[in-house]
Amino acid sequence: MIEIGDVSKTFTTRDGSTVTALSGIDLEIPDNQFISLVGPSGCGKSTLLRLVAGLVPADAGRIAIDGTAVREPRREVGIVFQNATLLPWASIVENVLFPLKIMHAMRPDSRDRAHDLLRLVGLGGFEDREPRELSGGMQQRAAICRALIHDPAILLMDEPFGALDALTREEMSLELLRIWTEQPKTILFVTHAITEAVLLSDRVVVMSPRPGRIDEIIDVPLPRPRSFDMEGLHEFQDCAQRIRSLIFGRSGRRLAGAA
Repeated sequence: MIEIGDVSKTFTTRDGSTVTALSGIDLEIPDNQFISLVGPSGCGKSTLLRLVAGLVPADAGRIAIDGTAVREPRREVGIVFQNATLLPWASIVENVLFPLKIMHAMRPDSRDRAHDLLRLVGLGGFEDREPRELSGGMQQRAAICRALIHDPAILLMDEPFGALDALTREEMSLELLRIWTEQPKTILFVTHAITEAVLLSDRVVVMSPRPGRIDEIIDVPLPRPRSFDMEGLHEFQDCAQRIRSLIFGRSGRRLAGAA
């Protein structure tokens, strides 16, 4: 589904100096796999996501979806950002329908689909509320519905739960797993939370400090469906510890908040 070949990206700062965000990224993501990107802050995870989305161009290398080079945003890609970024003056259902209106893709059954998606994420009955009437977790559920409304084959998620409290974050992780099980997508998921990456993913891509490179790709051998009860399994712990050793060094030291 997604092919990333020898991709590099450099930015020019205001003072005219350059910062290399990514260097020599090679990654292939098959259909319907759940892939997480983890790594230290500033390693280029979000930049890579934006390159795949076609929001910014690569300086070198090639990114392709189904064999076609990515040069601009594409309809088969949905994006969820860290903040819900809902339109404050529009109802929840109108927020969900907004991408279809922008793409001139409204159909007679579009409103029904929006209502179905909102029920799927537990927001049935909140369709006519405004964003300010919903909690942060509920707003993020609505943002996920907005990304799914046009039934994209690929879902790009840039730390979508990073602004939520710990309990809501766990709830949203399980909710995402349920949605992905019921409506399979190819998901590329950026996170700083190691346990979240292991719980959700088929593979975890561990990136090096800037300039971002791929240190290692770790297969997660846990069966599905998954739950946080699996954290005690040695397979879960082995994956989490391997990721920590790559990010924080092989001394085994643990940084507060790393998990």
